[in-house]
Amino acid sequence: MGTQEVQAVQGTQEKTNKLTGLCYSFGAVGSELSWYMINTYLTVFYTDVVGLTASAISLIMLIARVWDAINDPMMGVIADRTRTRWGKFRPYLMFASPFLAIFNVLTFTVFPVKGTAKVLICLICYIGAGMAYTAICVTYGGLVNLIARDSQIRMNYTSCRAIGAAVIKMILSAAAMPVILFFSKSVGAEGTPVADARGYFWGTVVCSVIMLPCFWLCAWRCKETVVVEAPAQVKEKKPVLQSLKEMCKNRMLMITVFCVFMGAIAIMSRMSMLTYYIIYVVGSYTMIAPIFTTMEVASLIGCLLLPWATRVFGKRNWLVMLNVVIVAGFVVMFAVPANNNVFLIVISAIIGFGNSSANVCTGMLSDCIEYGDWKYGIREEGLTYSYMSFGVKLATAVGGSVTVLLLAASGYVPNVEQTEAVKTGINAVVNLVPAICIVISAIPLFWYKLDKKMMDKIRVELDERNAAKAK
Repeated sequence: MGTQEVQAVQGTQEKTNKLTGLCYSFGAVGSELSWYMINTYLTVFYTDVVGLTASAISLIMLIARVWDAINDPMMGVIADRTRTRWGKFRPYLMFASPFLAIFNVLTFTVFPVKGTAKVLICLICYIGAGMAYTAICVTYGGLVNLIARDSQIRMNYTSCRAIGAAVIKMILSAAAMPVILFFSKSVGAEGTPVADARGYFWGTVVCSVIMLPCFWLCAWRCKETVVVEAPAQVKEKKPVLQSLKEMCKNRMLMITVFCVFMGAIAIMSRMSMLTYYIIYVVGSYTMIAPIFTTMEVASLIGCLLLPWATRVFGKRNWLVMLNVVIVAGFVVMFAVPANNNVFLIVISAIIGFGNSSANVCTGMLSDCIEYGDWKYGIREEGLTYSYMSFGVKLATAVGGSVTVLLLAASGYVPNVEQTEAVKTGINAVVNLVPAICIVISAIPLFWYKLDKKMMDKIRVELDERNAAKAK
């Protein structure tokens, strides 16, 4: 038996290992180095550099998400059934990351083609990046259940993950656009630098090169030491569709995935549109870095509070409280004119603090795996995290497609001064639409029942089952 399994059987106190937590956080650093560029800059890259129409971008997002509906669950099942000398999840961090780096760079490459060929190449590169990201995201998420047994310890490691993500996003918020502009050769009408194809390409190369050792360091340290055997009657392999159907019985999982989906629509679609808001409503490329950096600094503070806050208030209650904060920030930002930089920094800090809520859902998902094992005898970490992976990518596509269509409907024209009506439309897309999505995401949480008392009971009973099998 592994170390964590022996601890569970013998009843010894499990503790958070700081080095493991640090190395686990590097997985989030690698993920953000990949996803930040795609989520924040891909839409504006497609419209302002590649020259794709809103309908073409929506088509790319739609096709990619249809494929994800097949690919993500398959990846989850493949990961759950992987057996190697490195474990079942760690090999993907080690060997899929170079492919992710390659497709990241290809996604931000302008190929010398036109028309349908241009759309097709963008689609292929985007799907390739999504598949490589899925292989890593699903296995990285499921890994936390194999390095820790206790619910709060898993939440502590999840908080390390959140802190790592917040730190790198803070750095990227401050550095990404300056790096892009550094490599760019274009200037605007007033002599100010303007992001171009060269800038986006080399900015992505830099992120991808730094990304690789982060995943490898995570895989090196985070050994899969926890073993919780499934009941004998459910150990046989099942078809993917049957496993998906059975997992849908897990009501707590469905609530969490819905919350992730709606929350991701709000946050990710807003992040992809926030650049438009700053460029065309605020009227300044140079304010991109301060606003994004402020949000990430505040998010880091929220992440640092996660272990304390989730222990004192519980995961669900803290998530609801953060949702209230972020909705208030969105509404205020919409209502107040964007002509005061100090106000923009302050309200961005409030919103950034609320953005740390996404990491609470990750901790809740780990509890849902335990609950599904306890109540239904279903324990498939990879497949469970594929739900979240698919939910996040579907949310990115839905949010990206809808917002870019709303942007086009408002009368937006790339690289020109926008009318007041267009500015109002951008403001609504960036602030009001996400606020509505966050409110909707919070409604099912009132039926979420996995508090500390419940999770302690589940752990004891699963450990007793493990101990009985060990004998």
